[in-house]
Amino acid sequence: PTEKHPTEMALSPNGKVLFVACANSTKVSIVDTSSGGAVQTLSAALYPNAPSGNTPNSLSLTPDGKILFVANADANNVALFNVEKEAVPLGFVPVGHYPTSIRFSANHKKLLVTNGKGIWPRSNRHGTVATLPGQLQPLNEYIGGLYRGCVSVIDMPNPKQLESLTRRAYACSPLKEDAGVVGAVPEGNPIPAKLGDKSPIKHVVYIIKENRTYDQVFGDMKEGKGDASLCIFPEDITPNHHKLAREFVLLDNIYVDGEVSADGHQWSMGAYATDYVEKYWPLSYRGSPFKKFGYPSEGNDDDIARGAGGYIWDRCAEAGVSYYSFGEWIHNGKTPKDPAKAAVKALEGHFDEWFHGYDLDYPDQKRADRYIEKLGEFEKNNSMPALTILRLPNDHTYGTRVGKPTPTAMVADNDLALGRVIEALSKSKFWKETAVFVIEDDAQNGPDHVDAHRVVALVISPYTKRKFVDSTMYSTSSMLRTMELILGLKPMSQFDAAARPMYHSFQPKPDVTPYMHVVPKTDLNAKNPPDAWGAKMSEDFNLATEDRADDLLFNEVIWRSVKGPHSKMPAPVRSAFFRPKVEHDEDDD
Repeated sequence: PTEKHPTEMALSPNGKVLFVACANSTKVSIVDTSSGGAVQTLSAALYPNAPSGNTPNSLSLTPDGKILFVANADANNVALFNVEKEAVPLGFVPVGHYPTSIRFSANHKKLLVTNGKGIWPRSNRHGTVATLPGQLQPLNEYIGGLYRGCVSVIDMPNPKQLESLTRRAYACSPLKEDAGVVGAVPEGNPIPAKLGDKSPIKHVVYIIKENRTYDQVFGDMKEGKGDASLCIFPEDITPNHHKLAREFVLLDNIYVDGEVSADGHQWSMGAYATDYVEKYWPLSYRGSPFKKFGYPSEGNDDDIARGAGGYIWDRCAEAGVSYYSFGEWIHNGKTPKDPAKAAVKALEGHFDEWFHGYDLDYPDQKRADRYIEKLGEFEKNNSMPALTILRLPNDHTYGTRVGKPTPTAMVADNDLALGRVIEALSKSKFWKETAVFVIEDDAQNGPDHVDAHRVVALVISPYTKRKFVDSTMYSTSSMLRTMELILGLKPMSQFDAAARPMYHSFQPKPDVTPYMHVVPKTDLNAKNPPDAWGAKMSEDFNLATEDRADDLLFNEVIWRSVKGPHSKMPAPVRSAFFRPKVEHDEDDD
């Protein structure tokens, strides 16, 4: 027996001891080959009691069997142990992004480390956008090909050098030994400073949408850092997004942790994409439909796709906190009139079987109708869950498939549904104790002048600031960490444990003014005509499941449907980030 998800083994020179890297844990198992039993377990994380997330997925021994090297993929470092007798930790060596293999060259006394994601995402500002049918230019700007692997060649450090490298490895990580919060906590903030502290917020509503970047929707908002030339769904189409951002908090520096839906939903619910998901999803998104593998997310292959820390509903169940899902991690019935089923056991009895999840033929207005109906039941029975997860997916769009709603109509439908849901919540008896968090599961490679991971996100509550722009750097994990602190939940991974909570978006004194939704100034029933640009491509796209369509081509179709058939979509941009930026206003001085 070993820890979870063994990925690589190394045998001692005498053949008596087997070292096993277990990627869905923080550890390496040491096995006695004669008995087959585990004799010792090594923690390869920066801290021995850290939650999962360092992902030890490769290891190597020196020829004499004295030193063990462990590649921590998600921690971007290599752990060193003296295993001559009882294992003794020696230190860490920082390497590149997502190390996937390590070997020791005895002849040259060097460490050789392959970094699956290179050093950082490179910019593709001047690159190609898409390869259209008949063109030979490769899709080298697609997010799946953007990360270019590299090899780190490192001299075997002496003890003094290793001490310095170890300090650097710790300095590169915001993770704390006690998994405590990152950053200062403003006095009186409704978000607790630590697990166990009370919050005046009792109900969290977590809304997951599909695949829009910040500039695609908020690029026209002069209040934030946007590029209006990239805005294809401006305020006339998305008036509720704009009004909510303007009346509450505009987040112009928030990024999704995932690349695509396959890892995006894992990040959105678990603050982690496991070794299996990270290595599998590129095969799921490659080339033609005949070359694509399956979809390793949302309950599929969950035995190995699920992180050791589980999902946010697992943390709720563990803490005795009520939770309920509308469409997330739920398998639809054959028709909207058939009941849905939970994708994982933990959601059985904790979901609405009559809420229809991802299905682009089903309007978000009907999803809003069902949620508002259920909210009425919660009010009648005083049974509002502490955590509600609500899926509104139609901003994904159908492209320009003939006879289907136009991209503009589908995004407007999504906007109106969001506005109606927020209005209903703000007029309910639960509003004074509610916070709503809205984010995309991924950004689907859309155009954004800062980075294609930057997304549309909102925080809405009586306790959020009003008419405020928060340019603090946040991520999906930041949003999850904030919800966990409100609900009294332990972090699921090292990523949410180390993420900066969204303190700066909240204020001590509540403002319970209700929200009034706005109807978009566009036809929600507009259909794609036969001569729409990309109609044939859209017909061939597989849109029955998220992200089965060619990512770049799909976004090219959406861009031209809005900007005109002869308008070329700008290349997406990738950026390298180092430290979160915190903007201070005079209230925090």
